[in-house]
Amino acid sequence: MTADQEANTEPAPGTRTDRGGALAGAVVAVAGAGGPAGRATVLRLAEAGATVVAADADPERLAEAVDAARYAHGGATVTGDSVDLFDLAATRAWAARTEKEFGRVDGLVHLVGGWRGSATFAESDPADWELLEKLLIRTVQHTSLAFHDGLLRSDRGRYLLISAAGATKPTAGNAAYAAAKAAAEAWTLALGDAFRKAGGEEGPRAAAAILVIKALVHDAMRAERPNAKFAGFTDVTELAEAIAGVWDRPAREVNGNRLWLTPGP
Repeated sequence: MTADQEANTEPAPGTRTDRGGALAGAVVAVAGAGGPAGRATVLRLAEAGATVVAADADPERLAEAVDAARYAHGGATVTGDSVDLFDLAATRAWAARTEKEFGRVDGLVHLVGGWRGSATFAESDPADWELLEKLLIRTVQHTSLAFHDGLLRSDRGRYLLISAAGATKPTAGNAAYAAAKAAAEAWTLALGDAFRKAGGEEGPRAAAAILVIKALVHDAMRAERPNAKFAGFTDVTELAEAIAGVWDRPAREVNGNRLWLTPGP
């Protein structure tokens, strides 16, 4: 089974489904769906009854994420699309294609990540910033601009950025990473202000929010480092649960806010 095929199979034995909640019938795009957090998120959204439109720069990882969600949640609509998120026109085309095919778009979960750092501040490499600016800022700019209008047309539109506590309290060796995350947060909060203004006196119908973690952990990391504590880390399944839970909360409550999954500064 590949990312551009559809599958209608019975759920695996013991699979949990909750397709009568706020995400039932929603159409949610996931950028960066091929990584561990992306895979967990695609699985959770499909479990909740959403149509999931997944994108990743790695076609093989994308196909694996899509196939895993289809197998786990038979009957769920999960599609994969290779999109160059560095290209605004291509990102706009993805958003338009999604809304045209499914009739609506109710969410964009932004999980595109990357990290570069150094042992000391003096060793910071400007080349790290050049890479992180593309990965962590430009992709946020492009997805938010591309999906803005569609999310406003939705009755439950959500734009969710996953960020790091380091954006608020940067450390010496993470200057480029923290600065890029902080810029991505600022851009997302500006989107939230646009949603607020569009809602007028009735309040926003769509919401832009930031889920803040210290760092992520998943089973493969634990297997590689069995003695590590991973103190304060958020498991990717917990992140996916928190992402899905944003749709259970009113837009007015979450719009323009940082939702901390780790103790704040």
